[in-house]
Amino acid sequence: MARIRAPRGARRPGWTLVWHDEFEGDAVDRTKWDFDLGNGFYDYKNHAWVPGWGNEELQYYTHEPENVVVRDSCLSIRAVKAPLHGCGYTSARLKTKARDGSVLFAKRYGRIEFRAKVPWGKGLWPALWMLPVDDTYGGWAASGEIDLMEIVGEKPQEVLNSIHFGSTFPRRTLITTTHALPQGSLVSDWHTYAVEWEPGEIRFYVDDVQTCTYDFWWSCGKLVKGQGVEAKKEADLHPWPAPFDQPFYLVMNVAVGGNFPGVPNDQTRFPAELVVDYVRVYDKVGGYGPVKPRGPGVMPWQKGHVNERRN
Repeated sequence: MARIRAPRGARRPGWTLVWHDEFEGDAVDRTKWDFDLGNGFYDYKNHAWVPGWGNEELQYYTHEPENVVVRDSCLSIRAVKAPLHGCGYTSARLKTKARDGSVLFAKRYGRIEFRAKVPWGKGLWPALWMLPVDDTYGGWAASGEIDLMEIVGEKPQEVLNSIHFGSTFPRRTLITTTHALPQGSLVSDWHTYAVEWEPGEIRFYVDDVQTCTYDFWWSCGKLVKGQGVEAKKEADLHPWPAPFDQPFYLVMNVAVGGNFPGVPNDQTRFPAELVVDYVRVYDKVGGYGPVKPRGPGVMPWQKGHVNERRN
């Protein structure tokens, strides 16, 4: 990618800025972002509508000014308690892959960085994350997912950094690190969330503090009756470092409810606003070098394998 002119404060030793959005102007830049709309998606493989985005979420996504606005050099995504098309809430989800399948921006390897203020409260599920452009290795999560920031809604002192991988649902695997913010700091304050992704290694950062390093994952594309199955031997796996060796696109959203945060309660404040100051993507100066070998971890065929959660 070509080098671009870096805005003030964007220069980073060892990295070259290759894409960014500083949210200047008064509208979302539609050359960079598209919107998911509605409360679900159609599963063409199983010929079925999947409501709640597969997570029993309660919001209806729109691109209306009530739910997304650019002002004061920031993007605001607002979850609102308001009925629409059978849902009790509205919100927005922006992504750098268009609904027609065209790719506005995607990256394989690099440093991806968001500066944001994050809403919190029971039943809120804000996230800054990445998904693969193509299901090269199979349906979610065999082709991977990278979560730079998400929270358990009622825990504003904690940030989750996660990767999803493994086999196609329901046999996916998750590794999560819970990072405690410094005492007195909440996710609703300004923080910078970043991932540095290299061949065979993924490192997460909050305010330039490294929270974790992942160097173990796997991907299996085997299916039985359309559903993923766990690998039984090394030969069942796609070659390392699959699935994290393909281009991923960026996603920003505020979900409401769902099987992760639960439902809102009387103390949950609406509108719940995710404010993003900027999104910046960098390439490593000098390139990325050879693939790092897979680190130690539990394979699915090994005794005691479960969906890992590491804190």
